Amino acid sequence: MSLSKTVNSFIRRQDLIHLAILLVIALGIGLYLIATTVVITRDGVWYIQQAGRFSSEPQNVIKGLPFGYPFLIFAAHKLVSSLCGSSSLFTWIYSAQSITLLCRLLALIPLYFIGKLLVGDKRSFQAIFILIILPYPAEFVSDLLREWPHLLFLASGFLFLIWAVKQGKCWMFGAAGLAAGLGHIIRPECGQLLIYGALWIVIRLFSPKPGMSRPKLLCALSVLLIGFAIPAAPYMTARKQFLPQKLKALISSADHQESGEIQEPETNSDNNIYIASSMPGKIAKAIGELAGAMSENLMYFFVPALVIGIYFRFRKQSPATEIEKFFVPAFVALNVVMLITLYYSWGYISRRHCFPLVAFTIFYVPIGLEVSAGWLADRFSKSRPASDHDRRLWFFILLITGTAICMPKLLRFSVSDKQGYRTAAAWLRENTAQEDLIASPDSRITFYAERKGLIYDTTPPTQTKYVVIIVRNENEKPDFAKAAKEEYSVWMDKHKKNKKLVIYKMPL
Repeated sequence: MSLSKTVNSFIRRQDLIHLAILLVIALGIGLYLIATTVVITRDGVWYIQQAGRFSSEPQNVIKGLPFGYPFLIFAAHKLVSSLCGSSSLFTWIYSAQSITLLCRLLALIPLYFIGKLLVGDKRSFQAIFILIILPYPAEFVSDLLREWPHLLFLASGFLFLIWAVKQGKCWMFGAAGLAAGLGHIIRPECGQLLIYGALWIVIRLFSPKPGMSRPKLLCALSVLLIGFAIPAAPYMTARKQFLPQKLKALISSADHQESGEIQEPETNSDNNIYIASSMPGKIAKAIGELAGAMSENLMYFFVPALVIGIYFRFRKQSPATEIEKFFVPAFVALNVVMLITLYYSWGYISRRHCFPLVAFTIFYVPIGLEVSAGWLADRFSKSRPASDHDRRLWFFILLITGTAICMPKLLRFSVSDKQGYRTAAAWLRENTAQEDLIASPDSRITFYAERKGLIYDTTPPTQTKYVVIIVRNENEKPDFAKAAKEEYSVWMDKHKKNKKLVIYKMPL
């Protein structure tokens, strides 16, 4: 069967209608959040700064942390500035937000078709709608985070992978590898697609089933690796580093512990006992942090539906296909292990890190809502057995309730408690010289002020022209305030008035 026939047999008119509705909703929410964003995140500032360095020092940017997202921002800014004929700070910000929103819209397409392959088009439509209205994933666009660009390539590669297995096409394995390689340049975790593809091929080599022959499986493995290497190998060569930074540090740490370097035998023994005794507690805490971050992403309301949906989908008498039973548990297991390792080794898990786990399991939320709706229909249907109409009614009641829970947080003015940053930055831009050096506790202040800055944690450096500090009451004065001159102050949030930004001019 040709490629065009394969695509036409898979994509129906109903799919196009579903996607049109989902993309319009996602676009409207994205534009609203961009329009109401007060300040972007600190990471967003860093990505824009990296993008700005592409013109002058591209090699240094490429050799640093994964450059894929800054490069997308750089390319979007080039296009926007050429159309506008000028460039400014907000040209950079809106270019970055626009390309991130575009990645979100594009990522919804492979996610929808993954859902269609796994649970059917109707449930996939419902699942992607729920994903769109979740506040925290939506805010990743306006906050300028690389989660959606990463998910675009991760979802595209995953779709090609399960489609390759379903159709038995070698070239689709190459497309999956290519998507994994491009995504690897944005976030190294995208390389996990190679693990799923290689594992499935190895299992089929040793336990062959009707479909792909052994030579064809070996060809598929080769094509998968070559596809990944096309974009990833030049990047790794330029960096002279073939493992992700955290994985390399983890392996290095494990090697040192095994070799017992720098430690006396007695001390090493005590340390090993301490590590062994604390390991279960730390892993348990990591699982708790992961569950908390997942629950926040799902606004708590959709968590029971997710758990119920997964249970009913993967129980013994399950409608799940062999492909679903292999790839979904493999994805969940590997990502859970990665997140627990992240917390165990570096001490943090955030909503951002577990976002791919949410996006790839969201398809089971509608199943959980259906089961819950059936229970509610049976319980509240007193005089007669519950009908399909009753179950559908309860399903939409649950869905509307979840939507109502998400809307207030989704449509609030973004980061309103940071309005003082913009006000202080405006004062600095109007009252300081371009060459003035400013010490600030947050990079966003000097970024919006378009001034050079030194960032500090607790004690501000006084060898600068201006110092910005945050105080909790008007009487709080820093030690250097006696010699410095207070130039300006503003509440971080004029409604709460619990923190104030104060700008001092330092003596010459």
